[in-house]
Amino acid sequence: MEGIFSPYHHGNLHLRNRIIKSAVYEGRCDRNGFPSESYLDFYKTLAMNDLGGIITGFAYISKVGRAMHPFQAGIDHPEKIKYYRNVTDAVHYHHCPIYLQIAHAGRQTLRRATGAALKGCSSKRSIYFREKPEILRTEEVCRIITEFSDAAFYAREAGFDGIQLHAAHGYLIHQFLLSATNDRKDEFGIDENTGIGSAFLEKVIAAVREKCGKNFPVLVKISGAVDIKPEFSTRHFEELIRFLDRMPVEAIEISYGTMDHALNIFRGDVPESLILSQNPIFGTGNPVKRAVSKAIMQQYFIKKLKPFTPVYNLAFAATAKKLTGIPIISVGGFRNGSEIRDAISSGKTDLAGLARPFICEPDFINKLKINGSYESQCTNCNICSVMCDSLHQTRCFKTKPEDYGTHQQNS
Repeated sequence: MEGIFSPYHHGNLHLRNRIIKSAVYEGRCDRNGFPSESYLDFYKTLAMNDLGGIITGFAYISKVGRAMHPFQAGIDHPEKIKYYRNVTDAVHYHHCPIYLQIAHAGRQTLRRATGAALKGCSSKRSIYFREKPEILRTEEVCRIITEFSDAAFYAREAGFDGIQLHAAHGYLIHQFLLSATNDRKDEFGIDENTGIGSAFLEKVIAAVREKCGKNFPVLVKISGAVDIKPEFSTRHFEELIRFLDRMPVEAIEISYGTMDHALNIFRGDVPESLILSQNPIFGTGNPVKRAVSKAIMQQYFIKKLKPFTPVYNLAFAATAKKLTGIPIISVGGFRNGSEIRDAISSGKTDLAGLARPFICEPDFINKLKINGSYESQCTNCNICSVMCDSLHQTRCFKTKPEDYGTHQQNS
């Protein structure tokens, strides 16, 4: 297993092995975004099991930018610093670095979650979330840039080893990058030379550097492609990597897609009945509305699903590796030691990111040390993914199949 378990050092990035726990929503904070004891225990358990590094689930930088999940983490106020300090202290006790992923949902949320009008880089609505956002004024964009830098500073003060900017999956930074969602005519519009809208991300990175110092690691998560039109082409992806190479940042994690077609981000089974009972958008107890929701789901979403295949984002990582010396994290579809070893030894990625396998088996790495070809018990059933939209904490519902019931929906 040479390579996988060797330390990895690059600039300010110091990891004890090549395996990263990628971000996944935890559902373990209170309704105001304060981390609970359960949140602490979740990350302490992972740190105890020899991960190279941990990237947390997304934490909102402002209440307007929170997602629809009621128990999402928040890093929008300095009073939260001491609560996160308990988490980072517990993780660091086990010699594991932890990075806080910070995000603004933009149009990908619900008014009833934020308590305010949705804000987006344009007025284009998501086909999934459906609510039409208000266009962010230029001065509002500048204020959000400050909110990102403030959130990064709070993370630094809380003891996190760095932050990850969520510039993937259709959240606000990603909305600025895509011509499909960005039709602005101000300085934050699409660059006609590159075909991407990088100005917002550039200013966010600069603001974080100014606030937190050049030695505080900044990781960025991006999507290699999306399922909305106009497409984010290979050329656009390469321009994004070249842009990040000029920043530079400490690591680039490459995922896929937007929440418009969320199951293409993580792929696998489609538990339709569970979606219709648990999802805040499709779920309803009304039989007529349930039938309509099912028809819409099948027509506009399920037909566009991509099948689960091993290491399904690795080709993007390999492309990125040719264009930058910045460490690359490939996430998506790693399920056994052979896949991880081959991806790293072939030079297609520097680090392997896994999420669902660690929900299923927090001790996955220790099992991999015993058996170099160990296969994760995660079956890609996606029950954990769907249940992220419920009132339940994120966990594996196959290995611990306690009753997960339903939560109340407006009918």
